[in-house]
Amino acid sequence: MEKHHIELHNEKLQADHQRRFDFIVSEYAHVEEVISKLIKFQLAIPSWAIGTGGTRFGRFSIGGEPRNLEEKIYDIGLLHQLNRASGAISLHIPWDEINNSHAIKALAAHYDLHFDAMNSNTFQDQQGQVYSYKFGSLQHVNKAVRQQAIEHNIEVIHQGKALGSESLTIWLADGSCFPGQLNFRRAFQNTLESLQEIYAALPDNWKMFIEYKAFEPNFYSATVGDWGQSLLYANKLGAKAYTLVDLGHHLPNANIEQIVSLLLMEDKLGGFHFNDSRYGDDDLTAGCMKPYQLFLIFNELVEGMDAKGTDHATGLGWMIDASHNVKDPLEDLLQSVEAIMLAYTQALMVDRHALTIAQQENDVVRCQEILQHAFRTDVRAIVQEARLRKGGAAQPLALYREQQIRKKLINQRGSKTVAIGL
Repeated sequence: MEKHHIELHNEKLQADHQRRFDFIVSEYAHVEEVISKLIKFQLAIPSWAIGTGGTRFGRFSIGGEPRNLEEKIYDIGLLHQLNRASGAISLHIPWDEINNSHAIKALAAHYDLHFDAMNSNTFQDQQGQVYSYKFGSLQHVNKAVRQQAIEHNIEVIHQGKALGSESLTIWLADGSCFPGQLNFRRAFQNTLESLQEIYAALPDNWKMFIEYKAFEPNFYSATVGDWGQSLLYANKLGAKAYTLVDLGHHLPNANIEQIVSLLLMEDKLGGFHFNDSRYGDDDLTAGCMKPYQLFLIFNELVEGMDAKGTDHATGLGWMIDASHNVKDPLEDLLQSVEAIMLAYTQALMVDRHALTIAQQENDVVRCQEILQHAFRTDVRAIVQEARLRKGGAAQPLALYREQQIRKKLINQRGSKTVAIGL
C-alpha cells in the first residue's frame, strides 16, 4: 500500500481520534506508559492463516490467495503496514517450501518482518514419505517411524536457523481412537525419548514449545493431551523446553487464565496461539466469542510478568492460530490483532494496587468491580494512538476495505487460487 494512502486515511480521522484520546488521557494518568508497551508488542502471523480454511465437508476459496511463500510474506507485510503490530511470521514445514533461505529472509526484512517459531508437521503423510503417521509419529511403536519424525523436526530447526528463528513448536496428533489401541506409558516414554533427541539438536539460544490438545484427530486419548502432560515433558527435557497454550485446545469451561498463571510462575510458559471457540478447537477470530476470558488471561499474564520482571514484548511467544472458513483471511487477522491489543491494553489498565488490597481483605465484590471496570473501559483510542505513532493506519480494517485490497489480490493472482499448505 502506498504510504500516502495511510496518511490521507489518518488525516480524515485525526480530529475524531484526538477528541477520544484526550478524554481517555484525562481519565487515566498512566496512558503514556501503556502506549510505550503497545508500541513494542508484536504478534506473529502464521503463514497458514493467510489462505482460506475449511471444514471436513468443504473449502470455499475467496480468491487471490497466496500461491507461494513469497506471496504469503507479501500479505503479512501488508497486515503489518496497516496495524504495525504484525511484525513476525511463523512458518510451517513442509507446507512452506524454502528454496533459498537467504532470499526469503531478505524479502521478509524488506517488509519489516522477522521469523517467529518454526512449526513441524508429523500429523500428515507427505508425498514420497517412507513411513506413515497413521498410528502416530514421535509415539509410534515402530522406531523407524519415530526416527523419521525426529529427523523432520531437526531439519525444521536447520531451516529455522537459516532464517533467524529461535524456537520450534511441536504439536502432535499422536494418540488413540479406541481403548486398548496403545499402551499409555509406552506411548509417553516413546514420545519423551523422541523429544529428547530433538531437544539435543536445539541451538543454545533456541526454545522448544510443546503444544497440547485434549482431542482431535484422535478421540480416545492424546499423548500430549493437556497442560500437565506438556509440563511433564518440558520439565524432563530441560530449561529450553516450554509449554505452549492454544486457547482452543482445552476441554469446555477450562480455566485457561489459571493455567497460564501457574505455568508462568514455574517459568514454563513458552507462548500462545490466540484464537477463540464456541464448542471446541474452532480456531475463530480472537475475542469474537469470549472477550472477557481473553482479558482475564491477559490480566494474569501482566500480573505474572511484572512480578517476575519479564519483558512483555519478548518474554513470551505471541502468535495467532486461526482458520477462516467464511471470512477474508486478512480481514479476520486484522480483527484478531485488534482484539488481542485491546485485551492487553485493558489488562494494563487494571489498578493492581487496589486489586491486591481487595484480595488481601477478601473483598470479593471490590475485586470484581476493579477487573470489570478495566474491561468495560473503551481503550480503542489508546491502541489507535500507539498504532499511529508507529506509522500505521488509524482504522486498518476500514482502510483495507477502502482500498479494495482483496479485489486487487484477485486481479493479480486469480479468482481460483488455493493457498499452499493447509
